[in-house]
Amino acid sequence: MIFPSISWVSANKPSFSTLKYTNKAPDLEPITIKNAELFVEYSNGIYNQAKLAASGLDQELFKKALVGYYNLKKTQALSANKALLTIIDFSKKSSQKRLWIIDLKQSKLLFNTLVAHGQGSGLELATNFSDKPNSHQSSLGFYLTSETYTGKHGLSMRLEGLDQGFNSNARARAVVVHGADYVSQDFVNRTGRLGRSFGCPALPKELTNSIINTIKGKTCLFISGPTQNYKSNYLDQESAISNFISSAI
Repeated sequence: MIFPSISWVSANKPSFSTLKYTNKAPDLEPITIKNAELFVEYSNGIYNQAKLAASGLDQELFKKALVGYYNLKKTQALSANKALLTIIDFSKKSSQKRLWIIDLKQSKLLFNTLVAHGQGSGLELATNFSDKPNSHQSSLGFYLTSETYTGKHGLSMRLEGLDQGFNSNARARAVVVHGADYVSQDFVNRTGRLGRSFGCPALPKELTNSIINTIKGKTCLFISGPTQNYKSNYLDQESAISNFISSAI
């Protein structure tokens, strides 16, 4: 008998969404294999209905972030009143719209906009990432949106970094979501790129209040970038699939 299985491989090969077949019997029971197929179907459904391909969001990245979302949901860290997933893809140029906010319940793309990376991470492209104080670099990983405050950049929102060694110093480093004049299409038109922050995911000023008020209060934010070094406990696929099935029952 041929059994289906799913796995992530290198970033250059199709994975996760592709059901691979092998003559080797799996460790999982058939019901678990069916659950994996249901999760893939669910993920693909949101991706297609929200027209995320047209917005430029990589499908594998979306599924990766969705795995983290369901693992976070199991911990009850996420708000029970919001089914929101924010994704930032720092593998894209800063002149591109590389932030997405997706309403998973409605299968709807709420925002797709520009976002700045840290000065220490690179110029037009972010290539270096760190969680060290004073590095002025962006940090990869899963975050929990936290409380808001009004500071020198106006309405801002603190972030809780959830990946030890990758972004867990976010609060201590004052890595927050805020607006900035250097995050605009006009800035891109003049310089060919965005300006850069001290490590914060800075937003266009005209959208900052709307975005913060949408995602504040314990929603999931995932920052991805061009590196093979990032690892996270929240990327456990088997656990995410189990949590997805449990929450759907």
